[in-house]
Amino acid sequence: MAVDLDIASAAAQFDYADQDIPQRLRHWARVRPDHPFMIWEPHNGEDLRWTYEEFDEQTSRIAAGLYAKGVRKHDKVMIHAENCPEMVLAWYACAKLGAVGVTTNTRCVGGEIEYFASHTEAVGVITQPRFVDQIRQHAKGAGWIVVTKDNSGELPDTPVAGDVDDFDSLYGDASSVPERPAEPMLPAGIMFTSGTTSLPKAVVHTHANALWSGTSGASSMGMDGDSVYLGFLPFFHVNCQSWAFWGALGVGGTAVLQPKFSASRFWKVVEKHQVTHSSMIPFVFKAIAMEAVPEQHSLKVMPMGIIWKEIAGWLKAQPFASWGMTETVTHATRSDFIHDWPQGSIGKPTPGYHLAVVNPETGEPCRQGEIGELWVHGVRGVNLFLEYYKNPEAMAKSFTPNGWFKTGDMVHVGEEGNFYFSDRDKDALKVGGENVSARQVEEVCMQVPGGGIGEVAVVARSHDMLDMVPVAFVIKGWGAPEDDAAFADTIITHCKANLADFKVPRAVYFVDDFPRATLEKVAKNHLREMAEAMPPLG
Repeated sequence: MAVDLDIASAAAQFDYADQDIPQRLRHWARVRPDHPFMIWEPHNGEDLRWTYEEFDEQTSRIAAGLYAKGVRKHDKVMIHAENCPEMVLAWYACAKLGAVGVTTNTRCVGGEIEYFASHTEAVGVITQPRFVDQIRQHAKGAGWIVVTKDNSGELPDTPVAGDVDDFDSLYGDASSVPERPAEPMLPAGIMFTSGTTSLPKAVVHTHANALWSGTSGASSMGMDGDSVYLGFLPFFHVNCQSWAFWGALGVGGTAVLQPKFSASRFWKVVEKHQVTHSSMIPFVFKAIAMEAVPEQHSLKVMPMGIIWKEIAGWLKAQPFASWGMTETVTHATRSDFIHDWPQGSIGKPTPGYHLAVVNPETGEPCRQGEIGELWVHGVRGVNLFLEYYKNPEAMAKSFTPNGWFKTGDMVHVGEEGNFYFSDRDKDALKVGGENVSARQVEEVCMQVPGGGIGEVAVVARSHDMLDMVPVAFVIKGWGAPEDDAAFADTIITHCKANLADFKVPRAVYFVDDFPRATLEKVAKNHLREMAEAMPPLG
């Protein structure tokens, strides 16, 4: 789709004149050549480090290898990997070419992988040994596959054979890459977000988006050149990619990358690398609850969703409340370390963003205390994402004619202008930090081989560790098996083959009819109550 960049380009022309991601790397490679930018902390504790100078040099050499494979400006390179240094190096190498790194969720399978690759027209895929078969089978339009030597530090059971190249083969002669002037509004990355729609939306971030995050986001979190941000959330999500890495890049700081979160190693890693910042989500709090908190430690700031005052006393670090999403690049609301913030607040609007709370039915602004949908106004490609790639319908639905982005989150404004979350649209599930579209799961269920489903409704059921998990209520249709247990297994098996594991229903409940609301709409609030009354999940 054609994107009107007149206002955005004018803003970026001076706000980010002669600046982009490669320029920022070159700056720190010159100013702080020996300061670590990325530290890889695998499960075995044998860390690897890249100074700014080393990171700049290696990404230039990888860019040369990608260029030799035919990757050019605007091309999309799919990076399907769990947290590992190669995926970060590859993403920044793409940025040096003016290409786009497409980071995809590794828990997705089958048709989802096919959609990621075909929708972005990926010219090639960089992946890990454990995902090669899935990529071969479902990303057939990609011209080549490059595979890392291990799975985030763990050697594969069997060597990868066939028509793939080793990641090390990408290291080429940096001088072979043509020079490219800085273009701040050029797309640099694509992340997929589920939201509340059926198919995931491809969120396009520009170089200016990354620079904005490195300035605004880092400032909000109190980061400086001595800051060390621990990233254990997936790099294919905005938290690790933006808050940790773009934040560190913005101030010349350091990002520590782990394959996954480890409760037993959390404080050891904090001490080893003198970590100052680490994003915290409910799962993390539950996981480290049994771990002793050191009397003295380096952790200073804990970015999280809301002000939770008890956490500060328990973990001996400052909570930083904020709200943001993939589309807002970084925190669009924030607290600070000066004022006394009320319990449960998500902060106030971050400078540079304009926020409104709007009645979604009437479009009228809400008064203090009234619940409404959070709308955000900013500059697309700078402090808002550029666009949903090849999805004009989603763009038209998500933006008002005068440029307000409708987030879908329900909030209210309390005393002294503090923002608070209110009841979200429960049709959008949040499973262990991952967004799940109930509609997408329902559509996959309806495609179960042999049919037999008349109607299906997917809702959230509470879960001790993941906060919530999806469960499915089914009204049997023509041809449905009589054996409920066997039919439930068939539905779940089908979902496992076509959905990421966190989207798969944990249980299937058969009912004669659904509770209905106005105009025969399924009353999912009553289904959620029914789900909570069911026997415990295994």
